[in-house]
Amino acid sequence: MRHLINALDLSVDDINQLITLAEAIIKDPEKYAKVCAGKILATCFYEPSTRTRLSFESAMIHLGGQVIGFSSEESSSASKGESVADTIRVISCYSDICAMRHPKEGAPLVASLHSSIPVINAGDGGHNHPTQTLTDLLTIKNLKGHLDHLTVGFCGDLKFGRTVHSLIGAMVRYPGVKFILISPEELKIPDYLRKDTLDANHIDYKEVNVLEDVLPELDLLYMTRVQRERFFNEEDYIRLKDSFILDRNKMKLAREDMLVLHPLPRVNEIATEIDDDPRAVYFKQVQYGVYIRMALIMTLLEVIPSC
Repeated sequence: MRHLINALDLSVDDINQLITLAEAIIKDPEKYAKVCAGKILATCFYEPSTRTRLSFESAMIHLGGQVIGFSSEESSSASKGESVADTIRVISCYSDICAMRHPKEGAPLVASLHSSIPVINAGDGGHNHPTQTLTDLLTIKNLKGHLDHLTVGFCGDLKFGRTVHSLIGAMVRYPGVKFILISPEELKIPDYLRKDTLDANHIDYKEVNVLEDVLPELDLLYMTRVQRERFFNEEDYIRLKDSFILDRNKMKLAREDMLVLHPLPRVNEIATEIDDDPRAVYFKQVQYGVYIRMALIMTLLEVIPSC
């Protein structure tokens, strides 16, 4: 790997190796505490972020490296009209690796074409979020024990949700995975994802608009928020934002071993009353995000210590 722009850049073997390395970090974090000493991560975030930006920074600091960067377009030279290509050329002079979030699809790919350091896509518009996908896969693997033969429900904004798109693209490569897609008609998955990923790979899936009807079938429920920033019309956002809310009564319909994941931030699509339910693992998911990003940074910088 030179860059990570799309989760599909990774083979199943690549993913399994990253997960194995992350699991090794979990077991013995001290072994990896200085492997990035003298290395610098640049976090170039043109969009606001809490979890993704801070988890990258935490990951690099835990590896003994340092962090520079910016947290919004307004605090960078992009506000003066500087192109992504020029920005990454400059950043390459200051750092050893870059994590970039951008509201425009394809911006991290453009950056990778002009960069002399590895570029990690930390989310580009409604397109891709590969490190969240790796976080999700590590969470599932650790808590379920496997990534195959699972029935996965995706609920909420499936049209604009880049985390959903990336995770579906990754999980179709594992045998026996079935998807149940739960959303309002207006927020169904994009046609390209249905045709090029699900249908093309002969994946078992169905699309529904009532969460309660399918909860008993699920091994995993992946909740997403309806994102205000992806709507052009405020009235449409207000009408759809409360379409699906997971609460204690709905959880009574789910299996005892079903896991609830969420890429966060949540608004009100998951009631706080279920935070103490052992099946609610979205805050554990956040911690797994640090470990998998540590594994990715080490892999791209080629600083994995020998056994």
